[in-house]
Amino acid sequence: MHTPPGNHITVLGAGAWGTAVALALSARHNVLIWGRDPLAMAAMDTARENTHYLPGFALPPQLQVTGNLESALAHLDDPAPLLIAACPVAGLRPLLQQLKPHAIPNIVWLCKGFEGGSGMLPHQVVQDVLGEAVPAAALSGPSFAQEVARSLPCALTVASSSLALRESVVASVHGGTMRVYACDDMVGVEVGGAVKNVLAIATGVADGLGLGLNARAALITRGLAEITRLGTALGANPGTFMGLTGMGDLILTCTGDLSRNRKVGLELAKGKALDTIVAELGHVAEGVPCARAVRALAASMDVDMPITNAIAGVLFDGDTPQDMLAQLLARDPRDEVA
Repeated sequence: MHTPPGNHITVLGAGAWGTAVALALSARHNVLIWGRDPLAMAAMDTARENTHYLPGFALPPQLQVTGNLESALAHLDDPAPLLIAACPVAGLRPLLQQLKPHAIPNIVWLCKGFEGGSGMLPHQVVQDVLGEAVPAAALSGPSFAQEVARSLPCALTVASSSLALRESVVASVHGGTMRVYACDDMVGVEVGGAVKNVLAIATGVADGLGLGLNARAALITRGLAEITRLGTALGANPGTFMGLTGMGDLILTCTGDLSRNRKVGLELAKGKALDTIVAELGHVAEGVPCARAVRALAASMDVDMPITNAIAGVLFDGDTPQDMLAQLLARDPRDEVA
């Protein structure tokens, strides 16, 4: 089996996004993808396709597939390895606990959101489980799995306090149709990636109600203001929210038809129950649990987030989409930059 001469990269998580990233990187690097269900991974290896999460994209011969975590970590025996966690936020802590007994060179995560219960951002979960000795980074930005798998252009941002890891991620991931920018504002990158999913649900509701393009533009713009208020309260650089992981990811998720969170909003506008929508979706829509976490965090910090509060009311409090609209339209006027 031919393998590219590049770095050894292990992707932990065989959902749509993990598979797409593994596909994209396997053209230039020696990539192995791991999933927690050995039977499912064996079937994926036999079919050479992720028929459940990313159907229609053949796995190249050089992309290795395993359900054995020991083999996945042994793959990192390389001078410049990269370990990528491609699980949902809810699965990050359990995955890290599996990794804790092992010596890992670094950890880069793709998930976006706040952990349920603790309200932690992913980097806080990583520090809580692994401590600060392991170099850690978030890789985020406007990116749909299907488009990455099709080798369509996209741009991402890697955020880390480790300059060496930032440089390693850029060197490994940047290339071909994928551009990677770097920064050290992990809080800003993660807040933007998390809250935009909540706002995409709200925008989907507005579009589903037929409120028009003017309303969509208003929701996206005022949503960006909410993201910025919360992020800066948490210590982020306000400029981060003008970039790929703020405005860029927000625009994509609120307007793109491939957005799971936007689809949740569209279905809510039809009057469907949330449990039914999530079951029919078949994938994780991070904006749903994130809405609860963000509402609680904003309230505890006295950060004004009216759109988030309104959509959380629809998701969890029995409010209707019409209630959400009335609540937002009834707000008193204010200075735009306040």
